[in-house]
Amino acid sequence: MKTGGLLFNLAVAMQVKPGDYVLLLSKDQKTYMIKVTEDGTFGTHMGNLEHNEMIGRGYGEVVNTHMGKPFVILEPTISDRMMKVRRKTQIIYPKDAGFIVLKTGIRPGMRIIECGSGSGAFTIALANAVSPNGKVFAYDRREDFLEICGKNVEENGLADYVEFKVGVAGGGFEETDVDVVMLDLPSPWDGVHASYDALRGGGRIASLSPTYNQVEKTVVSMAEEGFVYIETVELLIRRIMARPGKTRPADRMIGHTGFLTFARKAMIKGDEGFSGI
Repeated sequence: MKTGGLLFNLAVAMQVKPGDYVLLLSKDQKTYMIKVTEDGTFGTHMGNLEHNEMIGRGYGEVVNTHMGKPFVILEPTISDRMMKVRRKTQIIYPKDAGFIVLKTGIRPGMRIIECGSGSGAFTIALANAVSPNGKVFAYDRREDFLEICGKNVEENGLADYVEFKVGVAGGGFEETDVDVVMLDLPSPWDGVHASYDALRGGGRIASLSPTYNQVEKTVVSMAEEGFVYIETVELLIRRIMARPGKTRPADRMIGHTGFLTFARKAMIKGDEGFSGI
């Protein structure tokens, strides 16, 4: 009886409710992420979808537009949510975000500083990773960017795990003994000293930069500050078009998005040979 009740409750929980976000997939592989509301209507390139037709349905079910065109109802992943945020800035792509989270060991309960939060795509990934009892301190120098970031985070139900602050890396961070600092800045070396001061011993720093010269200056700054185990990588993803008898790479790909540099705080000052550079 208990097992049956649990399965029933899980099934109910996976039904679409007003206020939920859903990902709609058409046969031509276009996707839309929308918030479901009572009596709402969503227009697509294949006709209008009535929200009431989705309420009470399970993920994976099909709904039709007023033109009879089918869409599959899918549950948005963090990757979907990141790619669908309203943006005024370039975002950290899921391919880089996932590696950063794993490489820095981010987990529930951690305290993270993100400097250069922009439109908040990576803030969403960080908040999801540290929930339900961690905190992300999202810094940006522009209030309008923080406003967009805040709305995107709130719409994804993660506002309780983020604190927004106007500031620049060169001015230092208010927090101390944090676990990870993420720098997404034009001049990340300006934030290395502040990051060292804010991190606990052994804490991790990550930085994303699009050019080689930015990486070089950042790595040198990290070594001089006392960071060790410094390494830089680049991630490339190529989509494969799998078709019977004609499988091949896709014509287009998201190639270079940025170089990722990682390091860890040692209780030393200056490069004593542990940086690896």
